[in-house]
Amino acid sequence: MDMSKNDLCEKIISSCRNMNASGLNQGTSGNISVRLDDGMLITPSGIAYDQMEAEDLVFVNGNGEYDAGKVPSSEWRFHLACYHAREDAKAVVHNHAMYSTIVSILNKPIPAIHYMIAAAGGNEIPIVDYATYGTQKLSELVIAGIKNSKAILLRHHGMIATGESLDKAMWLAVEVEALAQMYVNLLQITGSPECLPDEEIKVVLGKFVNYGLREK
Repeated sequence: MDMSKNDLCEKIISSCRNMNASGLNQGTSGNISVRLDDGMLITPSGIAYDQMEAEDLVFVNGNGEYDAGKVPSSEWRFHLACYHAREDAKAVVHNHAMYSTIVSILNKPIPAIHYMIAAAGGNEIPIVDYATYGTQKLSELVIAGIKNSKAILLRHHGMIATGESLDKAMWLAVEVEALAQMYVNLLQITGSPECLPDEEIKVVLGKFVNYGLREK
């Protein structure tokens, strides 16, 4: 059953608070959106998650228009870009998770060090080049990366995870951060960790059709 707009707002707020409580994000640096009608509901700019209320959420239509008097997250452009690039994306989670951000500063994709890499739909978590936050240039880079992967890293910035629901987007964000932590630890042990071959990832991708978070 489809959720009401108010219920979606409450779920977004709850997810934001959980994201910070889990250590996946810090302060108001992250942002979350959910596809709605021809646009999206997105977190506002600059309001602490523990003070955020349903009426603070901002609806941005497919043309990037939103109500006067409300200020959406500064990253609303790349959230909208994700929905334009991926029809399967019903929610977008962005954060500055510690290990994902470290890997992004190293300017490296996360390779197939573990079969869970396939959760994002490919044999790596790709990285897109740097552009100033909130800019159209960054959204263009995001489109190029996210159309080929459900999750990407943003150079010197953080990560984006998408999903067929907000719960699935959050689940993928957690998996990406776990992979990033593994990768950072492996880089400290060996500069070139062994990866799974593409052939094995293809097998795993086939098995992942029915794998992942199951929603009741």
